[in-house]
Amino acid sequence: MRKIPSNDTFNLEEFLPFCLHQASETVSQSFRTIYRSDYGMTRTEWRVFAQLGQYGAMTATQVGSSANLHKTKVSRAVFTLEKRRWLKRQPDTDDRRNQIIALTTEGKRAFRELGQRGLTYNQRMRELLGKDRFDEVLRLTRELEEAVAKL
Repeated sequence: MRKIPSNDTFNLEEFLPFCLHQASETVSQSFRTIYRSDYGMTRTEWRVFAQLGQYGAMTATQVGSSANLHKTKVSRAVFTLEKRRWLKRQPDTDDRRNQIIALTTEGKRAFRELGQRGLTYNQRMRELLGKDRFDEVLRLTRELEEAVAKL
C-alpha cells in the first residue's frame, strides 16, 4: 500500500534502509530456494559455509565478523555443518581458546557446486538487468558500505 506523502513527511518507501532491506530479502529469498531445497541449508548455514568456501579457514569470531552474524548463530551453523561432514574444527595453535574452522573435502565439493549455481544465478540477473546496470548495482552497494562507515 503506497501512500503519497508530502515533501516534509517521512516516506518509508523512500527510506534507504527500508528499501535496501526489501531488495535484499527479495534477492536472498530467490537464491535461498537453491541452497535450501538442494542442500538443506538455512540462511545462516549458507552464510557461514560461503564465508569458509570463499576465504578459507577462519575462527568462528572471524566468520561472524565477516558475515555480520552473531556468535551464537555462527556456533549453531558450525555445529550443523560439522554434523553433515562439510566442515571440521581444529585447535588454533596461536590461541587455544579458539578453534579454526575449515571446509572438508566434501564441503569444498559442495561449495564448488553451489558456487556454480551462484554464477548461474548472477548471470541470469545480469541478463535481466543488463550488464551495465548489474555492474552499477554492485558498485553502488560497495559505495554504500563505504559511505555508511563514514556516518
